[in-house]
Amino acid sequence: MKISYFIAKRLAFSKQKSFSRLIIRIAAAAVALSVAVMIISTALVNGFQKEISSKMFGFWGHIQITRYDRNYSFESSPVSSRQPFYPSIDTMPGVRHIQQFATKPGIIKTGRQFEGVVLKGIAADFDWSFIRRYLVAGDTLTLRPDTMSYGIIVSKTSARRLGLAPGDRLSVDFIDPNTLRVRVRRFTVTGIYHTGLAESDKLFALVDIRQIQRLNGWHNGEVGGFEIFLDDVRNLDEMGIKIYRMMPPELNAITVKQIKPNLFDWLELQSTNEQVILVLMLLVATINMITALLILILERTNMIGILKALGASNWSIRKIFLYQAAYIIIAGMLIGNAIGLGLTWLQWKFSLITLPEETYYVSVAPVSLDPLHVLLINLITLAVCLFFLLLPSYLVSRIRPIRAIRFD
Repeated sequence: MKISYFIAKRLAFSKQKSFSRLIIRIAAAAVALSVAVMIISTALVNGFQKEISSKMFGFWGHIQITRYDRNYSFESSPVSSRQPFYPSIDTMPGVRHIQQFATKPGIIKTGRQFEGVVLKGIAADFDWSFIRRYLVAGDTLTLRPDTMSYGIIVSKTSARRLGLAPGDRLSVDFIDPNTLRVRVRRFTVTGIYHTGLAESDKLFALVDIRQIQRLNGWHNGEVGGFEIFLDDVRNLDEMGIKIYRMMPPELNAITVKQIKPNLFDWLELQSTNEQVILVLMLLVATINMITALLILILERTNMIGILKALGASNWSIRKIFLYQAAYIIIAGMLIGNAIGLGLTWLQWKFSLITLPEETYYVSVAPVSLDPLHVLLINLITLAVCLFFLLLPSYLVSRIRPIRAIRFD
């Protein structure tokens, strides 16, 4: 038997005909292309999901707590900040931070220019780490405990439309919901942010929450609600249910996925597209490998007959061809990994692919690679291809030694 293996390994693939060499190269190229496309598509989908999710969660938190009164407008209903969960809930496992907020719609006026805006009031417990990442000019608000701030942080979209820059003054008109009279507040632009989320950028500006409390006539300690940030977004649904059950009857806890379902449905659709691409690429690699293996077996019919005459079993001969197929697959995977990882690195480093931000929420195609995903792509590709090659390798057992030796 050892003689059979030795002869097979020396003769089976030492001198390939030009046609079989071409088939092997095509099969290896198909595997390389499939692996490269799978790595790139996985990196792009992961990048989109992480970048857009982080922007959405960073601006609104993972879970919002507001009054349970079916008020879907930006005119916040007041909630007492003296709650049993505030601020101690941030010690709960899985919760990173909790902060107060309130919203109020108004109209920004600068000379002859005006634009609708929603002021988002923030307090001293506000986590500035997200806004600092997207601050393109100026600085954050200075919130002192004894003095109400008259600063405002506007979006780049609003600043461009209204011709604003840090240090400029503007006025915001509000409608008093009780008297229906117009009330005016003047602010100074301290900073300009740009997240790329068009729905948020064109609408929201940040101010001291005490401005909204005064405009609404709220008592000291009343806020519009609370934003909760989690340690791990993968626990969002579970934590959302857990925190909802902790709330008193007058309060409601809802996740951002429930507030913005369309955006997260779009992200889930990207995952579906990724799965389709992975299946198609696996199919391409498998079909090409099956074709290559069949051609190799037919080309070596004479050799198979000789090995059988020497006493080699069908399975031992089949393993020789499967080993050769594995070599081709692994060679193709190495090339595919080099291409896929190389192109992903180039995109991450030099931002070669740009996108219309108003459509995709990002100006550059984001990429994010998980080593585990790359490893799984390679292992699954190798396993699936070899599994489907078992059937065509069965052709070896159908070859008769006498006829095969005379086969030319």
